[in-house]
Amino acid sequence: MQNNKNIFTASNCTCEFGSGKKIVRAVDNVTFEIKDEEIVSLVGGSGCGKSVLAKIMLGLHHPTSGTFLYNGNPITNTKIHWREVQAVFQDPFSCFNQFFTIRSQLKAAFGIMKDKPSTKEMEDRVDQALLAVNIKPPEIEGKYPFELSGGQMQRMLLARIFILRPKVLIADEPTSMVDACVRANILDYLMKLKEELKMTIVFITHDIGLAYYVSDRLFIMHKGKIVEQGSPDEVTSSPKSEHTIQLLDDIPEIHRDWIVRSPSAKLAHPAV
Repeated sequence: MQNNKNIFTASNCTCEFGSGKKIVRAVDNVTFEIKDEEIVSLVGGSGCGKSVLAKIMLGLHHPTSGTFLYNGNPITNTKIHWREVQAVFQDPFSCFNQFFTIRSQLKAAFGIMKDKPSTKEMEDRVDQALLAVNIKPPEIEGKYPFELSGGQMQRMLLARIFILRPKVLIADEPTSMVDACVRANILDYLMKLKEELKMTIVFITHDIGLAYYVSDRLFIMHKGKIVEQGSPDEVTSSPKSEHTIQLLDDIPEIHRDWIVRSPSAKLAHPAV
């Protein structure tokens, strides 16, 4: 159960790239709070700024103006920050070195910790992490990333999270490259992670249906701005932004039974 402690606090946060006439405002004057143990989804189309905002949360980018705080403080030391805030991405193969075995790279994750466990404890925790994502340790023994499927590699990313036990997980489109069955399994593993580690999770996704099912709150992004935020039922049943309505209209007909939108929401849709 979430509490009232703020994990992330953004106040008029803006992040720009380039200069002069070529300046791009990827995140535009956003203000929000994310609570401890909350699940929040940043939802929007390609180029809306959600991945840049995720990188600000990870300390990879810093605001050009405004403030962004983690536990009430600016992010100044990424190594220390990453002990508590970790991420999984849509392309797991880009996160692993193809020239080293999976197991050796999972063990290397302990290097970020302040107090490194013993060799035996590392081996045991790697085994426990693999079992937590339904992989038997012998199945990956001596194997390299290119020898595993995309779904298996996504589970390796989640096993790494089990090893590191962060307080916050940024999940950037973690199911976009796998089929429906694997997608459901990965979501189950993420929910298992949240319950076992009492984590805060921030989902980055274009899929408002996925966001509806897994989130406590939704932030709808468009052109760097958060144009709407609220509970999944509030946002999807009575959307106030035309961009939210467009995201809802993009849901395939076969998946639309989960939501009942108010008549005024349809009237708010811009004429085609």
